[in-house]
Amino acid sequence: MQLSDVMVGWIATTVPFWPLLAFLGLGLVTLVHRTPHERTVSRCVQGALGLSLAGSVLTALFMATHHQDLLMVDVAPWFSTGTYTFEVSFLVDKLSVTMMVLASAITLLIGRFSVNYLHRELGFTRFFLLLALFATGMLLLVEAGSIDLLFVGWELVGLTSALLIGFFHERSTPVRAGLKAFTIYRLCDIGLLLAVVLLHHYAGSAEWMDALGESAWPGPSVVLGVGPATVLGLCLVLAAMGKSAQLPFSSWLPRAMEGPTPSSALFYGALSVHAGLYLLLRAAPLLERSPVASAVLVGVGLLTALHATLVWRVQTDVKSALAYAVLTQVGLMFAEVGLGWYRLALVHLVAHACLRCLQLLRAPSALREVQARHSAIQGQKPPRVAVAHHVLPESLRQRFYRLALERFALDVLHEQWALRPLLWIGTWIDKAERMWVGLLSGWMPRAAEPGPVASERRPANETSRNESTGVV
Repeated sequence: MQLSDVMVGWIATTVPFWPLLAFLGLGLVTLVHRTPHERTVSRCVQGALGLSLAGSVLTALFMATHHQDLLMVDVAPWFSTGTYTFEVSFLVDKLSVTMMVLASAITLLIGRFSVNYLHRELGFTRFFLLLALFATGMLLLVEAGSIDLLFVGWELVGLTSALLIGFFHERSTPVRAGLKAFTIYRLCDIGLLLAVVLLHHYAGSAEWMDALGESAWPGPSVVLGVGPATVLGLCLVLAAMGKSAQLPFSSWLPRAMEGPTPSSALFYGALSVHAGLYLLLRAAPLLERSPVASAVLVGVGLLTALHATLVWRVQTDVKSALAYAVLTQVGLMFAEVGLGWYRLALVHLVAHACLRCLQLLRAPSALREVQARHSAIQGQKPPRVAVAHHVLPESLRQRFYRLALERFALDVLHEQWALRPLLWIGTWIDKAERMWVGLLSGWMPRAAEPGPVASERRPANETSRNESTGVV
């Protein structure tokens, strides 16, 4: 490896660790001393994000000027057990370097916007700590040279996402929305966990270059057969569906708008909602060998786009409308990946992330803009943009309208078939654990003893007063 490759490898390695250092430093100061001043917190986090952006841009410039399509950076082994060693390695290619620049730039923009938006907010420091942790997870996810390291970043992104949905924890609605998103994440992450295990089993390695080949993205040089590629592809599709809120896991995304506007723009307009799509783009050589997984992607993406378009047309608040607009475009990207249009999907991802981030940041002022537009046209009806619904018969239009108002009952479906069984299982496990601990310790919980009778609970002064007046 040449000296220039070593330098750019070192720069790319430091990109995800700058926000991690900011998170650890501020978190330690907050725990052992006191909460720092807002200016100190914002400058520390923004400085770390600025260094990450600078490293991403330098890496991208090096890759472009040296016409280099692929660079593998082995950092160090994390831990080893038996014959297996968990290597911390980074894969820098056209896909990852594009996402590095996008993630660093948008995260820094959101950090700068949040300084004024969350000024004097009680959770100001907590928000910036979670922002730094999210930046670490997102950059690890897009730079990971193995599916093991990608899983670490994937979980950090999911954890910070759920915590920021419930940012205003003094109200019950954001907390419930965060728990709902976290539950769906947990269910669908089973697919990614299975993919990690199966990739080790089928390919004998978790490194992307060993499992998918050493050709530049999106090269077709995968070393697995059709059967293993199909199983792995379906597992990755399940994980991507949960993270990107595809049908039937779409109900959590509109509820996620309970968080602050900057986190909504960052997570559900720009980056987190596209993490599932990035996973599919990274596994493009695997999908080339799996027609079944590709067909599932096309079907899920088109159904999600149709569902979100119908529901979007009946929303009455701007953030819910934007949430379903995000689902429409992400569904189309899933279909593009399933059809093999990987470069088009990447361009679509970058353009959509920038647009939705801007729209969600400006959502609070949308009402004023609508009023200004209505006053500008002076009562004239604006031209109709969507005319496809006029083709449908009246009865079918009414049925679709009612289904769209009910959001296709996905909330009820998730509560009845996902959340309630999990809560029941958790309650049953808790009771079984208490009984088991009681048996081992020789103590068994007894029924509650009856409390004192009413005369025993009566105050002394009341008793004496009753006796003096002759009342029994």
